[in-house]
Amino acid sequence: MAVETQLQASDIAVRPDRATMLVYFGALTAMFMAVLDMNIVVTAMPTIAGELGDVDLLGWVGAAYLLSSAAVAPFYGKLGDMYGRKTIVLVAVALFLAGSFACGLAWSMPALVGARVLQGLGGGGLMVSAFAIIGELFEPRERAKYQGYSSSAFTLASVVGPIGGGYLTDLLGWRSVFLVNLPIALGVFAIVAVAMRRKQDGKRHTVDYAGGLLLAIATVAVVYWADHMLDGSGAGWINLALPVIAIVATAAFITVERRAPEPIIPLRLFANRTLTLVTVIGLLVGIGTLGMYFYFALYVQVITGVSPGAMGLLLTPMPIAVSITSILAGRAVARTGRYKWLPVAGLALGTLLMPTYLWIGPHTPTPLLLAGFAGLGVSMGLIFQTLLTAIQAAAPPQDIGAATAVLTQARTVGASLGLALNGAVMIVGLTAASKGLPADAAAAVPHGLQQLVPHVANALPPALHDTVLNSYVSGFAPMYLMLTGVYAVALVLSLFVPDVQLPKRA
Repeated sequence: MAVETQLQASDIAVRPDRATMLVYFGALTAMFMAVLDMNIVVTAMPTIAGELGDVDLLGWVGAAYLLSSAAVAPFYGKLGDMYGRKTIVLVAVALFLAGSFACGLAWSMPALVGARVLQGLGGGGLMVSAFAIIGELFEPRERAKYQGYSSSAFTLASVVGPIGGGYLTDLLGWRSVFLVNLPIALGVFAIVAVAMRRKQDGKRHTVDYAGGLLLAIATVAVVYWADHMLDGSGAGWINLALPVIAIVATAAFITVERRAPEPIIPLRLFANRTLTLVTVIGLLVGIGTLGMYFYFALYVQVITGVSPGAMGLLLTPMPIAVSITSILAGRAVARTGRYKWLPVAGLALGTLLMPTYLWIGPHTPTPLLLAGFAGLGVSMGLIFQTLLTAIQAAAPPQDIGAATAVLTQARTVGASLGLALNGAVMIVGLTAASKGLPADAAAAVPHGLQQLVPHVANALPPALHDTVLNSYVSGFAPMYLMLTGVYAVALVLSLFVPDVQLPKRA
């Protein structure tokens, strides 16, 4: 009877105290800052190019941040597991703060790119550390609920970023989009420094520098290869060399990790079926959502002919649906302890949605467009936070940071591969569709459907408008069918994720 009473008492969730919620708020703010920085720069890009020149380096303003943050993310996860999250987060925020300040003072495009590298070295730790902090702050079921709430930070930053970047650039100049990070970063630094306890286990640790460097080389090679494939401006040998570098570095990384005393990504984690399946699903989801988002927006804008501002409004239901669904999904997991059905449902919805986007045409009613975007948001909301909950629940407590970094890297690589893969399939489909155009329609788009942009589509003669756009829709069919297959494979894999019930108390 005493044992039974003890078990029942241990199954009662403990209400988080004020200090816990303060640290949680700091993690959310760090997350918001990282996402905001990626979105707020976009609308300032033309002004930056006009003032600093060197337009050929403009793409590196985004790529430098992405590459450097992807390279260091695994280090932050593992070092946080070893030395505690507090010191690591403070270092990440300090680097991000210094990088933001340097970006605001940049006097040339090369200087701005270099400052973005420094900023990315800090930004790479913000997301991984924030997710790991939430994983350590709360018990398994409560963790799902608070991970769900974190999607609101993503949504707010995604909506506010482009709009705020435009207004700040107009009112205060482009440098303000970087300098606005300073008060936010200082606030996060103060919260973490004051409210978060420092972990002191008294152990001597061995940092796996070799494994971390090899993983960084492999990740950067894949991400840069995807970016290089898109711009199409480089020599062909780079497109061949980068995948080889990635494969060799990955093989060497596995060899090193087997022998390292404290590997940066412990290979024993992949003996856990949940962790392995969730990692692969995360990679596929990165290809199917983050990797297709750019082309999806282009597709809808060309087909509908709406302005960029109106396109932004049309897409608004998507992040809102992601936020609401993530919160509801987190609360459902907190209440029942069951999470498997959520990604299964989300992936099933995504598999059904992808082919329906080929029905979008010049005369599609706006309510149907909004419903389609909201549906994709619901699918993403059911998947993203639930995968994080699953991988953190499957990992040993001492490896939560490493497991979080694994999923983050899988999404980053998936998004990069998705950009290259979806772009290649799109070009092939549009090229084939261009060859099937009637002579008069082909003359209206002399550079082919693959070069069709919204203002050119809007200027088409009325007699040819629907013919050209219907061919444009058919040219996207291979991409949407491929994405349907990606979602379907992820759906099948999700069925094999063990159906466990999370305890209320760890």
